[in-house]
Amino acid sequence: METPNAPHSEAHAAVTDPPADLSHRLSVLLEGIGRGDQAAFAEFYQLTSRRVFGMARRVLIDPELSEDTTQEVFLQVWQNASKFDPKAGSPLSWLMTISHRRAVDRVRSSQSSTDREAKYGASTQDIDHDSVADQVGSRLEAEAVVRCLETLTETQQESVRLAYYGGLTYREVAERLNAAVPTIKSRIRDGLIRLKTCLGVS
Repeated sequence: METPNAPHSEAHAAVTDPPADLSHRLSVLLEGIGRGDQAAFAEFYQLTSRRVFGMARRVLIDPELSEDTTQEVFLQVWQNASKFDPKAGSPLSWLMTISHRRAVDRVRSSQSSTDREAKYGASTQDIDHDSVADQVGSRLEAEAVVRCLETLTETQQESVRLAYYGGLTYREVAERLNAAVPTIKSRIRDGLIRLKTCLGVS
């Protein structure tokens, strides 16, 4: 399975009402995938992978994580295509729902892993000197992130937290904060630039 290229604009990944002929074609392909038709799966992937990658990229930002999540989404499609119910919605809506959930799960999983490591480090007593040094370094890094977050404006902090820790898309953040999508994009972009500068990340 080839990894989709990053879309040149978010229009490629936007969840819009697809043309009736595309929706019908995707439904037919899903039926074939449900029967184990690899050719149908390949065509379905070709028609939708850019949208899936775009969704994952908006939530995860990181391109490698987005690629991994895209692969997971299509593995789920291959395994569960027979469960698609056209009466419940369009094939694209079904696919985008899976994509968003996968991306959010990846964000939550990453955050949970970080939290577990922090708790383990705080509760472990009998550890060697190198482990102590590693934990101190990790704690200092975490403190640096918190300190740098505080240098952002209140609106930038809120937007960044919702996008990264809440796992929301730009549109969902905009709806939550009652702001325009371009405004949210600008806040997050400027906030990330300020964070990188504060943390000394090139």
